[in-house]
Amino acid sequence: MEWSQILGYMGPAMALSLSAIGSSLGCMVAAQASHGAMENEKVDASVHGKLVALSAFPSSQTIYGIVLMFLLINKVAKPEGITIGVGFSIFALGLFGGLSIGTSAYMQGKACATAIKATAKNPSVFGKTAAGPGIIESFAIFTMVFCIVASMLIA
Repeated sequence: MEWSQILGYMGPAMALSLSAIGSSLGCMVAAQASHGAMENEKVDASVHGKLVALSAFPSSQTIYGIVLMFLLINKVAKPEGITIGVGFSIFALGLFGGLSIGTSAYMQGKACATAIKATAKNPSVFGKTAAGPGIIESFAIFTMVFCIVASMLIA
């Protein structure tokens, strides 16, 4: 296997792994807040499902990493091989796309933690508190769209 292909295969791996790392960290932060809120006896038990749902929000960024991984891996798996420039381009898209998506997931988890705290105190604000994490998720979507467009320009 040539260096161009090795670099090329590292790109899709990074796109997925960095997205998944960010998602797992984001879900961890939100889940810790959720569990802490559920321990409080003053919190109405009917709100627990909403708290769990908020905890899962950051997991969606892994899906964006999977989409990016499949797009990039198709660029590498050409029978005729790839040039070092193409390999580096695929590597860079995977690295920076994965970093951006993973960071979005982690930050979304932090926002979900505050949404969980607010919802536990006042369940009627659930919909309003979900807006912030939704806005943060949009940055992961923007990154995925950019990477899709940029991958189409790679020969």
